[in-house]
Amino acid sequence: MTTTTTTTATTTATTAPTTTPDDETLAARFRPIFDRIAAGASAREQEHRLPHDEIRELAAAGFGALRVPVEFGGAGATLPQTFRLLTELAAADSNIPQALRGHFALVEDRLVARSGERDAWLERFGRGEIAGNSWTEVGAVQIGDVITKVTPQPDGTFRISGQKYYSTGSIFADWIDTYAERTDTGERVIAIVDAHQPGVTHADDWDGFGQRTTGSGTSTFTDAVVAADAVIPFDDRFRYQTAYYQAVLLTVLAGSVLAAEREVALQVRNRNRVFSHGNADTFATDPQILQVVGEVSAAGFAASAIVDRAAEALQTAYEGAALDETEDERRNDRAELATAQAQVALTTLATTATSHLFDALAASGVSTSKNLDRHWRNARTAGSHNPWVFKARIVGDHAVNGVEPPRVWAIGATRSR
Repeated sequence: MTTTTTTTATTTATTAPTTTPDDETLAARFRPIFDRIAAGASAREQEHRLPHDEIRELAAAGFGALRVPVEFGGAGATLPQTFRLLTELAAADSNIPQALRGHFALVEDRLVARSGERDAWLERFGRGEIAGNSWTEVGAVQIGDVITKVTPQPDGTFRISGQKYYSTGSIFADWIDTYAERTDTGERVIAIVDAHQPGVTHADDWDGFGQRTTGSGTSTFTDAVVAADAVIPFDDRFRYQTAYYQAVLLTVLAGSVLAAEREVALQVRNRNRVFSHGNADTFATDPQILQVVGEVSAAGFAASAIVDRAAEALQTAYEGAALDETEDERRNDRAELATAQAQVALTTLATTATSHLFDALAASGVSTSKNLDRHWRNARTAGSHNPWVFKARIVGDHAVNGVEPPRVWAIGATRSR
């Protein structure tokens, strides 16, 4: 797919929340929940317990409605505020922000909706309803093709059939943001599917070595019903969507580093055994060990700063919708470039830092009961999405040749030649 051009608006969204909350007041609502989530994160992964209860607690507290305007029951948070909180949540359990990635993207899309229903969706999200993501086709589908189809019905509704993999968060969701194709017109659309119906099933069959409890498995649609106002032209999708999706993965990377910092500091502080060829009577005062912990901590600081810069670029793109077409396009290109640069820098930073923590802990640090390797595994897994090597080339092409980054792309089998 190539970069899309937005069609004429049929519904115009407001371009800024009516009220912006104070950072600390907003964060204070969720930090006790984050603490509870962090306390059970390692055990959930070891026992493969999906965070159904944790996600529902967050939703009930309004976390999924951070970006929803106050008049619809949300917090009216800015994108930098939202991504700072996603980073804090990722430091508690990096699986959960990724599980909510599709939800926050659909909220953003409806917030800046150019067509279809807007207010009704914002009211649903303001009530705590959660969306999942279902875009990637299963099997050897050729690149650019869409096997999942929506078919119009005589009563004005649609029926959807198909199967999707990497359907992150859909197993927790009330609604599923699904990429499909109309059988009557061939138009590519987003179908927002009610997850609570017989024609929708989910399998928790993601087999990656990291991000194990994101619920990123297979979703199957068998003649499931889709309301007429829930089938939205893909060309009307919010323009900074790929940058947005990438930015959520940046919070997963940054949170993994912050979690590694927290745990390595705790392990060093409480360690009683020392080495005869070390530098102090305790690990907690050994300057070389402190150096390692300091390097992990510095990586966490840098990771958080990278997320902030990317979120600021997204906020600028969001605000560009109120400006002229040329400036809007420029801001969206800058957001795509910023998140690509952030991904290239942060992937290596996060995987190095989460591996480096073992340099401070010796052989006991690799104990499976401690499960400290999950931070590296989670960072390595999140860093494998949307391969950074392609993003590095795209960033370089912009720097050298002024080529703007693509904002929409697809994955699939190579077409026969």
